[in-house]
Amino acid sequence: MEEMIGYCGYSCHLCAARSEDPAVRQKLVDGWRRIFGHQHYTAENVYCEGCGSDGKVADLQCQARSCARDKNLESCALCDEFPCKKVGHLLASRDGLLIFCRPKDGPVTREEFELCMRQFDSMPNIVQILAKHGKLPAWVQTRFGTSAQGGGDA
Repeated sequence: MEEMIGYCGYSCHLCAARSEDPAVRQKLVDGWRRIFGHQHYTAENVYCEGCGSDGKVADLQCQARSCARDKNLESCALCDEFPCKKVGHLLASRDGLLIFCRPKDGPVTREEFELCMRQFDSMPNIVQILAKHGKLPAWVQTRFGTSAQGGGDA
């Protein structure tokens, strides 16, 4: 699977919304309803080819996508206004997701995390992009590497 990082740092290539299988997308929708309270998605309208594509996208109201495309940016992190209100609420970490996105009817299962949440762990991707483009101090490049896949931890 080819890596696809969204403008906001989401790992689009990990998202089940890209699945051709409607049953997989339905499980995603069910999980998003339970975990995040999203009620407007269906197995049909959640199908997404990734925000960097010219194809179908699930979140038609995403301001970060339209802004980055208008500015011809590969990532919101490369914008002079970053972080802004269009992308700020999309920045997330695995730990934050597990702490702040807890359904009232019980804990998130491992399957739900893998299917519904892991793609939103955007902070590592954003840090990598910022470091790679010299928008963070040099020590960050050494500490975290510069590849979009996480690089070294030297």
